[in-house]
Amino acid sequence: MTNYVLLNQAEHAKLRVITDRSAEYGDAVNFVMTFPFEFRNIQACYPIFFQKDPNTGMVYPVALLGFEQRENLFLTESGWNASYLPLMIKRQPFLIGFQADASDPAKRNAMVSIDIDNPRVNEENGEVLFLEHGGTSEFLQEATQSLELIHQAHQHSEKFVNKLIELELLEAFTLDIKLNNGVENQLMGYYTINEEKLQALTGDILGELSQAGFLQPIFMILASHARIATLVDLKNKSIVA
Repeated sequence: MTNYVLLNQAEHAKLRVITDRSAEYGDAVNFVMTFPFEFRNIQACYPIFFQKDPNTGMVYPVALLGFEQRENLFLTESGWNASYLPLMIKRQPFLIGFQADASDPAKRNAMVSIDIDNPRVNEENGEVLFLEHGGTSEFLQEATQSLELIHQAHQHSEKFVNKLIELELLEAFTLDIKLNNGVENQLMGYYTINEEKLQALTGDILGELSQAGFLQPIFMILASHARIATLVDLKNKSIVA
């Protein structure tokens, strides 16, 4: 369970955050939400697909990290084995919180919140959040910048996905995976770009997608599918090990 509270120096001056990557700290996940602005970096390491929230119906892009629940094939005994760490992983245990504006009750101010029950959070080990004589640490400043990026990226990502849905470019798919030990698996429950419909788009629509900043992310998604082979290779190595 999470327990997010607004971060403040008066109450949390002694808190530290462990930045090691392991299952112990909650990194054993088989996918993580991602955003179009980081697709270029994501596609260099992970396949990009889409998922639909069964409760809200919202569709959002994800980086695939494994084929089974709680399977992160990029986790090793020495940490996270990839050149790029997805922003939604990096931001843990922080989140954007909101507080009512004292001068305007209808307005809410974005604030940094922290999950004080997260196993990364303690008072002995890891990165300090606040300096001894006042002020925030460089680590907390960088975390805040990451949260601001995420906050801004949500709106752009939502517009991106809505446009894909409007153009009927998303389709459900099933991926058959055969491992070296003969075991066959199916990857289901994800969506991807329908390449035939993409190729059939008119020049005007492609131009609109480009102007909106949506065309490059689409190509990054398609390029990322080459990373499925990376996942299969990591899975095969994990079985041998």
